Amino acid sequence: MSSETTAPEHVFGDRVSLLAGLVPQFTWHVTELPDGVRVDLGGPLTIEEAPALWKRLTELLESSTSKTRVQVDNSGVTSIDGACTALLVHLRSELKARRVHCEFTGGSPAVRRLIELYGGRRRPKARRARPADNAVEQVGRATVAMFAELVSVLDFSGRLVRGAWFSLRHPSRLNWRDIGVTMERAGADAAPIVMLINFLIGFVMGYQSALQLKQFGANIYVADLVGLSVTRELGPLMTAIIVCGRTGAAFAAELGTMKVSEEVDALRTLGFMPLRFLVLPRLLGLVLVVPLLTLLADGVGILGGLLVAVLTLDITPVAYWGETLKVVEPWDVFSGVLKSGVFAGAIALIACQQGLATSGGAEGVGRRTTSAVVTILFSLILLDAIFTLVLGALAP
Repeated sequence: MSSETTAPEHVFGDRVSLLAGLVPQFTWHVTELPDGVRVDLGGPLTIEEAPALWKRLTELLESSTSKTRVQVDNSGVTSIDGACTALLVHLRSELKARRVHCEFTGGSPAVRRLIELYGGRRRPKARRARPADNAVEQVGRATVAMFAELVSVLDFSGRLVRGAWFSLRHPSRLNWRDIGVTMERAGADAAPIVMLINFLIGFVMGYQSALQLKQFGANIYVADLVGLSVTRELGPLMTAIIVCGRTGAAFAAELGTMKVSEEVDALRTLGFMPLRFLVLPRLLGLVLVVPLLTLLADGVGILGGLLVAVLTLDITPVAYWGETLKVVEPWDVFSGVLKSGVFAGAIALIACQQGLATSGGAEGVGRRTTSAVVTILFSLILLDAIFTLVLGALAP
């Protein structure tokens, strides 16, 4: 049994302009099925037809209590807008809540696309949880990630060299202002903590060695041990570790935040090359200020040993200082300063590379900052070992 509405008696849905006596433009044809009904829609479904369409859908909902299936065929629909699409999708949701199966069929690609956009398509089934990778897959993924990171580092290095060469030919294009800012933040602001840490390092070294040297009556040699260990190794290394924790992490976090917030892309759009504008000033500022911090660290480290010698070994400050000047040569101080300059370059390059490689929002910033600090610390120990071998062979 089928029934078809025709204007004006059985076609429902006046346009809003009833005064003009206009009849609805869409058609509504209902066909009874053994287990439900099929509704054939035709014509344009626009916002002017929405009141009439809503009335027909409401009647359909009221009459579908005994139905198990409703099929809406949109083959005859010539056009549809968001208002009527929302009404059709609402119909489907209401029928689903009443355990009545409702489906949309037919229609032009544009009609189907709009209905799908409004939720007309069934939601895909949830995917099963992916099983955990076995050991071989994990090794493979780690290897691929390592090579991808290596490519990223090489690309960063190449672009940095090109930016440095451009800055040498055009010094006025370099961001000189940030060099001073970097030196202030990484140098003057870090001086108190650098002095405190290295003073305590010198104090601990002097105290630990004093207990042993005192047994052999070699109290004065505490000046030798503290002076050489601080100027050659501990001063540059501890200063670099402090700068890594303060400034290296800050560089990675700053550049990472700029990357995920698209500030780096904005600089590139404005004609500022990110490496020349952001990385080179930080690199130069750190390379210039860390050797000065190392000299400061050497001095306070020796003072820490002096305090121990005066308090526990009955050595006068004049004797301690004379022994230090006798054993510590300019080469020892220079080697430490040279180390610190290389350490500073490694800190700046690794931190900036990790920062500019950030992706994935705030989580990515934290991940890259952590990676930068860990990588820098490993690099510092590796570089220190290399310097120890090389400088030991070149020492006069």
